[in-house]
Amino acid sequence: MAQYPQLASLVSRATGRGTGPTPWSGVIEYLVGVWIDDYCLRCTSNEIIETDVSNFSYLFDVSTERLLAAFGVSGGRFGGARDASRMAGHPLSAGPLYHRGHAIPHTLGGPTDINLVPQRGSVNIGPFRSLERAAVATPGALYFTYWEYPRGNTQLPISVDQGLLVAGQTPRVTTHPN
Repeated sequence: MAQYPQLASLVSRATGRGTGPTPWSGVIEYLVGVWIDDYCLRCTSNEIIETDVSNFSYLFDVSTERLLAAFGVSGGRFGGARDASRMAGHPLSAGPLYHRGHAIPHTLGGPTDINLVPQRGSVNIGPFRSLERAAVATPGALYFTYWEYPRGNTQLPISVDQGLLVAGQTPRVTTHPN
């Protein structure tokens, strides 16, 4: 499980002005380091890349074909249509208790494909929504999810850290079982 001992201090110094990543660059650099270090404890053979899609960034392990983290700055409510045909084509191989969960919510502009993760339905439509809604309501805030996997190559995360960081405020980070 990832630990964030320096996060509160970094967030207290962030300006959070604007919707781009620049005011959050030090925080993002810290988070990416924490996530990669934590992931490498369980998955020593990896090929982690960072890619940007729809104004959000994604850490993806090419060797295991799984999403590690997604993050970006809230631009407020996204008004675009959901791509239902792309979602329908995304495999749902984790069983009936799981949804095609969005790492970045559609209401923030999260796309499909790389952004979809097998997520326990009771979490996806339950406690996960609160922080997603808060992120939509807080333009300029940094929103993230970090997906923790067990040892091995499974596509099914065992937990997810969900965070909303508002400049000058206490970080809101929740770990949800998956």
